[in-house]
Amino acid sequence: VQFVESGGGLVQAGGSLRLSCAVSGLTFDENAIAWFRQAPGKEYEGVSCISSSDGSTVYADSVKDRFTISYVAKNTVYLQMNHLRPEDTAVYYCAVSYGVSRCPYLSFPNMNYWGKGTLVTVSS
Repeated sequence: VQFVESGGGLVQAGGSLRLSCAVSGLTFDENAIAWFRQAPGKEYEGVSCISSSDGSTVYADSVKDRFTISYVAKNTVYLQMNHLRPEDTAVYYCAVSYGVSRCPYLSFPNMNYWGKGTLVTVSS
């Protein structure tokens, strides 16, 4: 399974970025693709997830109403991040929960495959 993540960068508070994650090598049609993030010195945090079976989505409370996850093609998702805050600064990782019809609880052990991450820096 291979990941191509892009879209990270430096943005001022209040600005927007769009992350992209394209996953290849998945043999099941039903999967959930999620974004996690890890800020310096902090644990991984599940940010958002979308399931391939029905497009249902999950968001962390910290990003609800600011971030939007969507499918743009099979196994390719965008994470649109608006109204960014300095506390959103982190490495953002794309991850896959394999062969599931719904997004699992967003925790590290529930994901099977991980991308290498893309850095998002929000300046105040």
